[in-house]
Amino acid sequence: MSGYQPTSGPAFNAQPTNNSEYETKPVNYVCGDCDATVSLKAGDAIRCRECGHRVLYKMRTNSLKRDDGK
Repeated sequence: MSGYQPTSGPAFNAQPTNNSEYETKPVNYVCGDCDATVSLKAGDAIRCRECGHRVLYKMRTNSLKRDDGK
């Protein structure tokens, strides 16, 4: 294999325009053992804060999704 390492180009020069691209909203999950609601952000440990169980189920969104069926 060659030792080619690209150091320039569009992927390396892309800079975020503001810090809002790095901020993540917390996502709500339900613990599979004690049914507690757990709010997690990106990078948080996947573990219930009440009982320590590691199986969490993502809650459904409340937003209405439409399918025209065409």
